[in-house]
Amino acid sequence: MAEQTLRAAAAERGFDVGAAVDADALATDPSYRRRLAREFTAVTPENALKMGPLRPSPDTYDFGDADAVVGFARAHDMRVRGHTLVWHNQTPSWFRPWEYTDDEIGEFLRTHVHTVAGRYRSAIDTWDVVNEAVADDGEMRETVWYDALGEEYLDLAFGWADEVAPDADLYYNDYGADAVNGKSDAVYDLLSRLLGRGVPVDGVGLQLHALGDWPDPDSVAENVARFRDLGLDVEITEMDVAFPAGEAPPDALARQADYYAEVVETCLDAGVDSLTVWGVDDARTWLRSFREFPERYTGDPLLFDDAGDPKPAYHAVRDALGRS
Repeated sequence: MAEQTLRAAAAERGFDVGAAVDADALATDPSYRRRLAREFTAVTPENALKMGPLRPSPDTYDFGDADAVVGFARAHDMRVRGHTLVWHNQTPSWFRPWEYTDDEIGEFLRTHVHTVAGRYRSAIDTWDVVNEAVADDGEMRETVWYDALGEEYLDLAFGWADEVAPDADLYYNDYGADAVNGKSDAVYDLLSRLLGRGVPVDGVGLQLHALGDWPDPDSVAENVARFRDLGLDVEITEMDVAFPAGEAPPDALARQADYYAEVVETCLDAGVDSLTVWGVDDARTWLRSFREFPERYTGDPLLFDDAGDPKPAYHAVRDALGRS
């Protein structure tokens, strides 16, 4: 008898296990498509919905890759997380903010949110409306959007998304705020202010990139509880687990598996019903290509190895979902 898939275990538990999707791999690799459809219940386009890839010229949107990812998900009954409408990175190469007035930047952003969220109003279940608005020191990140519009850019972005995608869940998403710490305190304060102003925020995404420093699951649980006490849903949105380069212990795969299982168990206990890993297999992890990360971390952070075979972490997640 074939072993139960991760997708089946997740579905039985009423839990979503998602993966960030590489649009090129989806288009060219049949084994990647089969693995994605067989093992996961949800998808997040890894880059295809970011502003830069979507906007090749000032008057053009290219929805080809995004449509392919969303269409694949819908064809396989998978939930879709839209990532992301507003971010300080991956803006179009032609976008030169100094050529715009503050009002024009606001209109530029409004048009973008309306166009993208509106296109997928019936296809995308959840949006990361604003991504990483808080800097590592807990201050508001100084971005083109913040410089032009102040903190109100978040209010506006959530409001615009709600206008055109009223049935979608609207999230704020950030890294380094997974456990209770200075940055998560700042994110908590920001979301408290937004909710106090009546901004339509439904949830917070905790990325949980466990890279070298792995957040304490007990502290993650405490953090989840306080955001839920604000009336927000909480999801783990971009999880991967790696060691510092050159420092992986002999039992690295087992330790990685144990940590994945601990986080899943924490989610189940804390009322979190969705966890997304940031990639399908190790061969395509962002840790092998992003800036200095290949020199800083091991490039094997996911549930499937380079050949697409399940790792101990895969079995640990599946088994954790199967435990009562």
